[in-house]
Amino acid sequence: MAVTLESRIPNNESRLNMKYLHAMVRVRDLDASLKFWCDGLGLVETRRRDYPQGRFTLVYLGAPENPEAEIELTYNYDDEDYGSARNFGHLAFAVDDIHATCAHLQAQGITINRPPRDGRMAFVRSPDLISVELLQKGEALAPVEPWLSMPNTGSW
Repeated sequence: MAVTLESRIPNNESRLNMKYLHAMVRVRDLDASLKFWCDGLGLVETRRRDYPQGRFTLVYLGAPENPEAEIELTYNYDDEDYGSARNFGHLAFAVDDIHATCAHLQAQGITINRPPRDGRMAFVRSPDLISVELLQKGEALAPVEPWLSMPNTGSW
């Protein structure tokens, strides 16, 4: 049976409302990376967040004509062997209801690798092991079961 575009678009009842946010890439040299992405390709820094307690910095870049679709550069302070292209991190989507989205995915047989224990963030992986971050739109939801006590599964 052939799969058509029409057969892959869920009806309105089961459609999840998601918005593409960013792709994350781990970088070893933040200055060299900014030179490549900004000076070379013309992207602009849209925001930056430093997390000294977590020992990393996040820098978000967007194209001047499309700044809301971002690349997140993650600079870890400690050197890490990324092997096997682990420097490509994940795709991220904002969802209307992180709990409902994870329940829907779980019902589809998809493993929730990092459950939304905080009511804000979850991770799943595609069949090709691409990590997908799901982020609650707006404020975090109140933590609830089964997510609150669910452990992480595998890696993401």
